[in-house]
Amino acid sequence: MDQTHSTLSLNLEQNLLLPLNLHHLTKETIMKKILLTLVLTFTSQSFAADKMTIILDWFINPDHGPIIIAQEKGFFAEQGLEMEIIPPADPSDPPKLVAAGKADLAVSYQPQLHMQVHQGLPLIRVGTLIATPLNCLLVLKDGPIKKIADLKGKKVGFSVAGVEEALLTTILKKHGLLFSDIELVNVNWSLSPSLMSKQVDAVIGAYRNFELNQMDIEGVPGRCFYVEEEGLPAYDELIYVAHKDNMDKEKIARFLAATEKATQYIVNHPKQSWEIFSSTAIELQDELNKRAWADTLPRFALRPAAFDAGRYRKMENFFSEAGLLEGEALPVSRLAIDVTQ
Repeated sequence: MDQTHSTLSLNLEQNLLLPLNLHHLTKETIMKKILLTLVLTFTSQSFAADKMTIILDWFINPDHGPIIIAQEKGFFAEQGLEMEIIPPADPSDPPKLVAAGKADLAVSYQPQLHMQVHQGLPLIRVGTLIATPLNCLLVLKDGPIKKIADLKGKKVGFSVAGVEEALLTTILKKHGLLFSDIELVNVNWSLSPSLMSKQVDAVIGAYRNFELNQMDIEGVPGRCFYVEEEGLPAYDELIYVAHKDNMDKEKIARFLAATEKATQYIVNHPKQSWEIFSSTAIELQDELNKRAWADTLPRFALRPAAFDAGRYRKMENFFSEAGLLEGEALPVSRLAIDVTQ
């Protein structure tokens, strides 16, 4: 006897044994009870939660609001999903782990996706988390850099090689500078501290919803030059990526439905959603995260499954023209899809 039949028999015995021994139920009542037991048994088996793993791009922060709210409000459970949410040990690992089949989804970045696909990683965008750029070229508000042209002969800090260099080259060109006109310094994720301590004159890769608030709280206010206003095509800052050949589109569609519902809840109930989010960890309950939450809220993708094909085409062409891609520019279908279609 297989496990299903064993379970069914056990359920029937547990639910029917006592009434049958009492000899006072009608045949119709007994048949109804049998049918009810069958329905309950097969329903519980059919709707067992599907497990999914998502690896974040960084430690949990307001950027991940829809994921955390969907978990806390039970929206994943409503979709029959049991989510495992994992912050990475190394921020560069999540896409690689998905490409290696170690996770279903990863939070990553549109600019990095273009380069990683050309490097051979079998990744594809399946959803959007943050639908606008967050990146900016950050300087001290009261420092010597009043305009981008003032960066000539100055030091610029960065964390991500390749992508940030391409963005910076475009920004400098718009203001009559060459990449060779500045000194690039790898500050290893210490963006705002290196700027506040004046180790560098500017940093690229700082997030306008975090570093600006962090510097203001520290009493050393900064100023952002927004990349999309300085010659860069608009793009999705944070996206969900999956293995292009080994993904469950139906499960991912349910994941996106849950995060869409969570985003709607955040927009409709900003105060309550912040209270839910911040209650999940003591380290989130500070002024920086509270400010970042408010600044991030309008940037969440209201339709995480949908995407703008033109946006991906423009970024692909941008990197191709910058000479940063291996091979020819790829069609949008190789970079991003809508799993609900």
